[in-house]
Amino acid sequence: MSLHVIVGAGATGSATARLLADAGEQVRLVTRRGSGPAHERIERIAADATDAVGLIELTTGAATLFNCAMPPYDRWPSEFPPLAAALLSAAERTGADYVMLGNTYGYGPVDGRVTEDLPLAPTSVKGRVRARMWHDARAAHEAGRVRVTEVRANDCLGAGAYSPFTLMVGAQVLAGSPVSYPGDLDAPHSWTYTTDAARTLVAAARHEESWGRAWHVPSTSQAPVRELAARLASAAAAPAPRLSRMTTAELEEIGRTNSVMAEFPEMLYLYDRPNILDASFTAAVLDIAPTPIDVVLDDMAAEHGRSEAMADRQ
Repeated sequence: MSLHVIVGAGATGSATARLLADAGEQVRLVTRRGSGPAHERIERIAADATDAVGLIELTTGAATLFNCAMPPYDRWPSEFPPLAAALLSAAERTGADYVMLGNTYGYGPVDGRVTEDLPLAPTSVKGRVRARMWHDARAAHEAGRVRVTEVRANDCLGAGAYSPFTLMVGAQVLAGSPVSYPGDLDAPHSWTYTTDAARTLVAAARHEESWGRAWHVPSTSQAPVRELAARLASAAAAPAPRLSRMTTAELEEIGRTNSVMAEFPEMLYLYDRPNILDASFTAAVLDIAPTPIDVVLDDMAAEHGRSEAMADRQ
């Protein structure tokens, strides 16, 4: 039985912890508040992961350090660099393999399918943050100081997932409210199920070909937003969605009073055109097949039902 340290208990971090624990591994899950799933083999620790000294102590003896943490979306430039530096330092000092959960922001705008061998060419502030994290980690790998790999997801779906779809479409569809979405409602788009991201993280950590390269999570669907919204409504027995496209001016106006939405305009290139993530290499080498989209949507509908039932009891 090996020890694995996971920093971050969002939907993917929690799913990764459960997968490892269910497989008989010991997991130390580190968050600021000590949150995460309850499991006999998951030790939940409240700690500041930017404290490199403390994180080194928590990681000592671990086979793998998973970085599943994500600061608030509007504070990436200030909070991600010290967090990433502390995690990389902990992996180097303890000898733990370092597995990073990333995304596709570092590629910048791409016409055509997005493959892992594309050079990183970010055009956004957040993209440059993500690209720098990978650059620094890979440099440490190439210098022989640590073994590192990155698993890159696209926009996430699933219970507890955090993405433009879950925030601006899914919640409104499930509530029967109108949807205004700042992107092409009919453009094909790759969607990542958080559990599939967790499965890819675990598979990458166990594979000898992982180190020094990136992997893409196989997509649960490439459905456009309009189709995905309709299928979610059907899964939840909700009214047919009422969708419209939000203009850039409307988005910028919302951003004047909402700091998270203010971060979205620079990422519009991901949503105003087809965005297809090619994960064929991951599927072939790591043997990861995506979860069917109907299972994912049922998961989201069930979470909504649980939330409503809880609200009724309060």
